[in-house]
Amino acid sequence: MDLDLAGRSYIVTGGSTGLGRATAEALVAEGARVVVVARDEDRLAAAVESLGHSAVGHVGDLSDPTLAPDVVRVALQSHGRLDGGLISVGGPPGGSVMSTTDEQWQSAFTSVFLGTVRMMRSVCNSITVDDRGPAGSVAVVLSTSAIEVFTGLSTSNGLRPGLGMLVKDLADEVGPSGIRVNGLLPGRIATDRLRHLDETTGDPDAARARASATIPLRRYGTPAEFGRVAAFVLSPAAGYLTGSLLRVDGGSSRSL
Repeated sequence: MDLDLAGRSYIVTGGSTGLGRATAEALVAEGARVVVVARDEDRLAAAVESLGHSAVGHVGDLSDPTLAPDVVRVALQSHGRLDGGLISVGGPPGGSVMSTTDEQWQSAFTSVFLGTVRMMRSVCNSITVDDRGPAGSVAVVLSTSAIEVFTGLSTSNGLRPGLGMLVKDLADEVGPSGIRVNGLLPGRIATDRLRHLDETTGDPDAARARASATIPLRRYGTPAEFGRVAAFVLSPAAGYLTGSLLRVDGGSSRSL
């Protein structure tokens, strides 16, 4: 299948590692160009070098209110157009409802929620309009915590469902302009963050075995598997897909 990504341009936040990096790799492999955004300058430089001439990097944090317009400007100046973006932000720290402080809630809201909303607005306002077909696509990386509770991840449980509703809300708002908006709900994907969460149990191998037993495919997903799904959702090949929350979880979610 030709995803019609050649020559198109996308912003990928959280793109130096994990799900963002895998998505950037999938987009570039299909001929797209990317602006990779990350907080760690060294990791970002390594990712851009690996991606080659189709990628440029921009250091920044989604909690910074100036980041979104700056990144859009970089995309337009570097690639001459903008066709959408994958908005991924690192997961907030673990904790329960009772143990999470006001400061931790505020910090998580600023980066995970408000930073995502700012980036969605900026990308949708700047997508290139031409004769290439569907006007653009935005995909927001959420989590299966958007639809079911994960014990010990209360900030994620609190913030992700709201972003899931905004995905559908924004899809209604920008759909008449041909812009599509979708949410991606990764389950247990073998990223550095998931490895860290397993390690906090004291026995990561046992934790992985227990978790894998609850997944119909009996294994964690790989970042590359997620990246290929994200690239399709962003591409014109998914031109009639919008306002959807797509699970990439090996079948682990039990709700409808």
